[in-house]
Amino acid sequence: MIVDAPPPDTVPSAGVEDDEDDDVNPVDTSESAAAKKKKKKKKPKSKKKTQTDPPTIPLSKLFPSGVYPEGELQPYTLDSNTYRITSEEKRELDRLTHSDPETTYESIRKGSEVHRQVRQSARKWIRPGMKMIDIANKIEDGVRTLVEENGLDAGIGFPTGLSINHCAAHYTPNPGDTRVLQQGDVIKVDIGVHVKGRITDSAFTLNFEPTYDNLLEAVKAATNTGIRESGIDARLGEIGGAIQETMESYEVEVNGKVYPVKSIANLSGHLIVPYQIHGGSHGKSVNMVANNDQTKMEEGEYYAIETFGSTGRGRAVEGGETSHYMRRPDAPKHPQLRLTSAQGLLKTIDSSFGTLPFCRRYLERAGAKNYLLGLNHLVQQGVIDDVPPLFDIEGSMTAQFEHTILLRPTVKEVVSRGDDY
Repeated sequence: MIVDAPPPDTVPSAGVEDDEDDDVNPVDTSESAAAKKKKKKKKPKSKKKTQTDPPTIPLSKLFPSGVYPEGELQPYTLDSNTYRITSEEKRELDRLTHSDPETTYESIRKGSEVHRQVRQSARKWIRPGMKMIDIANKIEDGVRTLVEENGLDAGIGFPTGLSINHCAAHYTPNPGDTRVLQQGDVIKVDIGVHVKGRITDSAFTLNFEPTYDNLLEAVKAATNTGIRESGIDARLGEIGGAIQETMESYEVEVNGKVYPVKSIANLSGHLIVPYQIHGGSHGKSVNMVANNDQTKMEEGEYYAIETFGSTGRGRAVEGGETSHYMRRPDAPKHPQLRLTSAQGLLKTIDSSFGTLPFCRRYLERAGAKNYLLGLNHLVQQGVIDDVPPLFDIEGSMTAQFEHTILLRPTVKEVVSRGDDY
């Protein structure tokens, strides 16, 4: 960000000449000269605010107009959609959509700018030797500060994923977790930010020694392929095929043995709708392998385009201790529950998270105590979904990259794109 240079304290007054010209152009009397200087002195411009490092200034202070940076714009690749960028009808629809407070692009752009600033700082300070729970808390505190967390109006979009090595997804530290990040670990950092229910879902992978550099490159390239192939009328199965072709063109050498990089076939990107990270009943998924899904992407939709690569078998299974939960949007608003503790806990969940994903740390932050029995009852009754971690085979390594895209009437906007990835 460019900072305007402050103007000098005084500006020389016009009409004051050098001493050698005194006879030709007499200097004004001291009283009149002082008056001119006073009149022509400019007031210093207010200095433009810039973010601290690590970021601590709420975004509304940096963008007081409420207009946030636009994401990366990409044209639609299908021939049937090339007209959109110049169509007056589509331009007008784009303008009307953006100007409507319910559908304005500023919500997703604000969340995406929060994401960029928090993650770009985190990429510098996440280092081996840190406790996983400290990494999660520091990231989430940054999100809360920058987005100015405010109930269900703005805040964290889902628990920060910090899945390590053969754990591909859905691990965040539970209270009391003592795990420490190691030098040889490959860590996926998946951060969610929401503003008025519009969720920015974007992830990156870090490693601290070069063995798995090719794995990270494969997944980053595959994600960019998925973004390039996505668009209005694009078929989901064809996007998956393009992702797989890119991903599986890479290999990784570990201790003299070569491992092909595989797409994790049973994980996928997904449609995002307000307050529902996985698209609710709409159920559109962007797989990472070729398939026969003829479903098309549509105008106005938001997608998380994410890919996972592995040196293992390329399939993930559930395991480990659950940390992620979310309320089922199709569950009754007032279910019949036999445990009083479950009834009280559900009120806390509804008021604090709605249908946004949450974790045990968030329940404790919301004031819940002795909640595990009630939480398990809500899961058993089908009111809450538990979302366990997902693992490929032990000894393998997995990586993830992800961006959120918006299919505008005129152009595709990669809202979470940054200089980092």
